Amino acid sequence: MELLLKQYFRRQIRNGEYEFLFARNGMEALEIMVATPDIEIVLLDINMPEMDGLTLLAKLNEMHRPALRVIMVSAYGDMANIRQAMNNGAFDFAIKPIDMDDLSATIKKAIEQICYVHESQKEHSQLVSLKKDLMTARDIQQYILPRVFPPFPEDSDKLDIYASMEAAKDIGGDFYDFFRIDDDHIAFVIGDVCGKGITAALFMAVSRTIIRSKGLQYGRAGACMTASNRLLAAYSVDCMFVTVFCAIYNTKTGLVTYCNAGHNPPHLLRSDGSVEVLPKSKNVLVGIFDDMEYEENTLQLASGDTLVMFTDGVTEAWNPQKMEFGTERLNAILGGLVDKGSRQIVDTIKTAITDFAEGAEQSDDITMLVIKKLKN
Repeated sequence: MELLLKQYFRRQIRNGEYEFLFARNGMEALEIMVATPDIEIVLLDINMPEMDGLTLLAKLNEMHRPALRVIMVSAYGDMANIRQAMNNGAFDFAIKPIDMDDLSATIKKAIEQICYVHESQKEHSQLVSLKKDLMTARDIQQYILPRVFPPFPEDSDKLDIYASMEAAKDIGGDFYDFFRIDDDHIAFVIGDVCGKGITAALFMAVSRTIIRSKGLQYGRAGACMTASNRLLAAYSVDCMFVTVFCAIYNTKTGLVTYCNAGHNPPHLLRSDGSVEVLPKSKNVLVGIFDDMEYEENTLQLASGDTLVMFTDGVTEAWNPQKMEFGTERLNAILGGLVDKGSRQIVDTIKTAITDFAEGAEQSDDITMLVIKKLKN
């Protein structure tokens, strides 16, 4: 058999396509397999001294080599052993006397499957690597969002702040931010980038950075959004855009000067338990047209009032019946939270969404930013 194989496959051996190793018995074959892990095709006689082919096949299965293909060799009519070998994971079989043309075709077929396994393993490794990168990106994304509460301890007797972002995928396009403008003014920002995944996350990071920079530069919501839009529109790729609600809060008076750039209107929970929805935005989305001027509006917060800012992942959360969480359900929940702090409000809404979804897959990022003017 050794001479026959070397003679028939001499061209492949000469060209380095095939390399053959030969064993005289089952034990020797097992030793070769252990010592040579890159062997991927085994031509295995069922009847061998010291260790029969079926036993060796079981030993090979224990090695857990996904690409390994075993071709069993047996005498004509030995169908019981052949069937057992196939049931135990053999790739194919050959009958003595071996038809070399048929064996060659079987080996080529095995090589095709081996190549497919290697390609699948490569793709799996790439996916594992990508998953690891996404997990790192998620950690970075979470790190750049403010996470320390209360964020302004010096004003904790005047203002209660809490925020949360849960991405629908490993990384998301929603963001929130807050930063001090001066001794009496704090900026609040919440945004929702179109799309999801890596592209949205990158645009989210750029948007947040630019808006913070322009907010600190101008100190006014409208001017901040006008300048931010000019930059984002100039460098937007694939028509990316972002909806933004930007507000400047006066810590002394409770006056909120805000600019809503295409974002869903925040809800205002008054101290008496009533809920108001702010007027819909007349400003366009950010990042589409670079020559837009963004208008401001004002809102007065009284003691005990709470401004609830959120992205559409809150109201558009789905349940298995394809029903949306909706504005009415959100307002009904808010009405019962008038005496609660910002964190309790966020946590209660998140729990309500989870209960409503009944295990349905989260389809969009869920982000909330809540500020409450404390009683004097």
